[in-house]
Amino acid sequence: MSPKRRELEPSLVGHYAGPMTRLLAYAADAALGTALFSFGAGALVWVTQLLSGDRFDVRHVGPWIGFPLLVVWGFLYFFVPLAMSGRTPGMALVGLEVVRRDGSSLDAGHAALRVLTLPLSFLTVGIGLLGIVVGREHRALHDVLADTAVVYGWDARAARLRFLALGGRN
Repeated sequence: MSPKRRELEPSLVGHYAGPMTRLLAYAADAALGTALFSFGAGALVWVTQLLSGDRFDVRHVGPWIGFPLLVVWGFLYFFVPLAMSGRTPGMALVGLEVVRRDGSSLDAGHAALRVLTLPLSFLTVGIGLLGIVVGREHRALHDVLADTAVVYGWDARAARLRFLALGGRN
C-alpha cells in the first residue's frame, strides 16, 4: 500500500464503536461465556461423581442453584477482564475497549457498575440499547449509568492487512 493511500484511510482508534462491531463482540462473548460455563459445569459434575462414587443427576439440582451460578459466572466473565484490561475476550477479538467517558482508563469500580447495569439495557425491551444505534457516542443505558464509552482500541483493518502481508508470521 502506498504511503499516500495510507494517509487517506484514517485510523479508527479512539473513535466510538459502532453497533455492528459491538454486536459482534457481544455475540462472541455470549458464545464463549456459555461454552465456558457449560464446560465448567460438566467438569464439576464429573469431579463430584468421581469423588463421591455416586451418579450425580443435574435435574435434581433445579434452577434455584443453576441460575444463581450462571448469574455469578456472567458477572465474573464480564467484570474480571474489564477491570483488568478494559475489554472482554469478545471485545479483544474485534478490537474494542471500554474507557471512561472522559477517555481515561476503566477502573474496577466503573467496570463493576457497567456489568451490574448491563441487564437493564436488555430488561427495558432493548430500549436501553437504542443509544448504540442512534446516539452520537453510541452509548447504551449501561454505558450512561457507568459513565463509560466503547471505543476502537486498535486499528483492526491495519492489523489484518499487516497479518496478511506477513503471511501469518509476526
